[in-house]
Amino acid sequence: MHEDRHYHECPLREVVCIFSLMEDREPLLAARSEESRTNGHVAWSTHTLESKAVEDFRRRLKYFFMNPCEKYKARGRKPWKLMLQILKIAIITVQLVSFGLSNQMMVTFKDENLMTFRHLFLKEYKDPRLGSYALYTKADVYDHIYYIINRYTSLQNLSVGNLAYESVDGKYSPLSVCQVFYRNSSIDPGNDTFDIDPHIEKECCLLICVCVSRLLSVNIYLNLKTINLQTVRHHELPDCYDFHIMIVFDNRAHSGKIKVDIENDVRIYECRDWNVEGTSGKNNYLLLLFDSVVILACLTSLILCTRSVINGIQLQFEFNVFFHAYYNKIVTWSDRMEFVNGWYILIIVSDTLTIAGSVLKIGIQAKFQTNYDVCSILLGTATMLVWVGVIRYLGFFKKYNLLILTLRAALPNVFRFCCCATMIYLGYCFCGWIVLGPYHDKFRTFDKVTECLFSLINGDDMYATFLQMRDKTYMVWLFSRLYLYSFISLFIYMVLSLFIAVITDTYETIKHHQQDKEPFSQLQALIAECRDQPESGRYQTDDDPSTCCLSPCGCFG
Repeated sequence: MHEDRHYHECPLREVVCIFSLMEDREPLLAARSEESRTNGHVAWSTHTLESKAVEDFRRRLKYFFMNPCEKYKARGRKPWKLMLQILKIAIITVQLVSFGLSNQMMVTFKDENLMTFRHLFLKEYKDPRLGSYALYTKADVYDHIYYIINRYTSLQNLSVGNLAYESVDGKYSPLSVCQVFYRNSSIDPGNDTFDIDPHIEKECCLLICVCVSRLLSVNIYLNLKTINLQTVRHHELPDCYDFHIMIVFDNRAHSGKIKVDIENDVRIYECRDWNVEGTSGKNNYLLLLFDSVVILACLTSLILCTRSVINGIQLQFEFNVFFHAYYNKIVTWSDRMEFVNGWYILIIVSDTLTIAGSVLKIGIQAKFQTNYDVCSILLGTATMLVWVGVIRYLGFFKKYNLLILTLRAALPNVFRFCCCATMIYLGYCFCGWIVLGPYHDKFRTFDKVTECLFSLINGDDMYATFLQMRDKTYMVWLFSRLYLYSFISLFIYMVLSLFIAVITDTYETIKHHQQDKEPFSQLQALIAECRDQPESGRYQTDDDPSTCCLSPCGCFG
């Protein structure tokens, strides 16, 4: 009776209690053995208790790694997380498409207005693909500055758009012309002499007198307002736009070529007084309700997946103690990571991004803020991760599961291989940027070099890259040939082939193990010894109070 009382006090879900019981049972079993010889009763053996505990823990591990359908057969629990993920895929995709259309209209409106400003204020503006817009004489500089001023003063008679001047306290904001120049300079190329004060000053005035020897840039500032009416067709309220325009005459190179371009900063806000016939604001409330449903669904999914991850980590600790106690072995790191479900981590990240993006989207619709770019990045990344997560459910089928296992098993080797290949790639990028940058447009900046070399790896635009180096000096031309031929040969014929070989070797290994039904690890070997099928009815619920009282498996339940 003393042993039974001690056994009933076994706390649920604690592996340590089994091992403490085993230590306590040795004197108890000895006493019971003596009692059995006198009373004729058969005592439990330590071997029987340990075998039952091991078998129960195997069953628990096998249940943990079952898919939702198998868990439903084993315990009859509805796969709520699975159904919630399917719902999320639908509503998050709809939300992204809805926001994407609004974002596209906003970006298109901004880009088209910027092109309009170029044609309105830049004299004889041409397509930038035909060459940069630049001036070469003082007369052209003065002519273009006065041209901009005249076009601005007669803007409303020229433009076909709904453009208006910005006004503050009933007064229109004036156009500003500013010069940025060195404080003092005396340059005489004929005598090879110069004297310059590198401190920069800025002066704004109506009368322009350009001193090209000191001039860094001439900046013309003007503010315009307009309304984006195209959103009415999509049942959205139009936004008001403030365009803060800066026309820059760039002379920082002092090469005799002054580049001219327009920079544009936009502020989007809710119009002060509006009226759209036939609208009641119902669409805004429906969008707000829909976004709230998305946030609620993602928050529920986040809580469920976080709980599953925590349960997996707890079971990992229990497995470490169990494996060390019964087999006197240390669990490998790869076996430990089996308990951390990467798909749940992916879902948690996706839910977090979706919630943050949805909150920003609500703020944009309420005109509290206008950060479309951040919102689109959050929602777009979240939707991408949600659809990537669909691969997990395809893994329930054996043929698809082979691909997923290959990707997961090959990932560490692929990562290490990419780290080595990246070192070579960066070496070529820095070399090309420094040596070929002054002579080749595609190597002008570091980011252009990385894009150009990546295109060459994929076989794109090879001939054009070679062609642009033909008219350069012989030394540079020869180096460019050695550089390009060695890079293409190394990465296309060697690096990519090795990359494919790494994945292929992993695929063949996984396929061989599946055909021979060999376990990959100690964990899988332990689980494979459990022959109970989900339909066997032997998988009891964790919260069954009789489990702890009737069998040693209660300590693992």
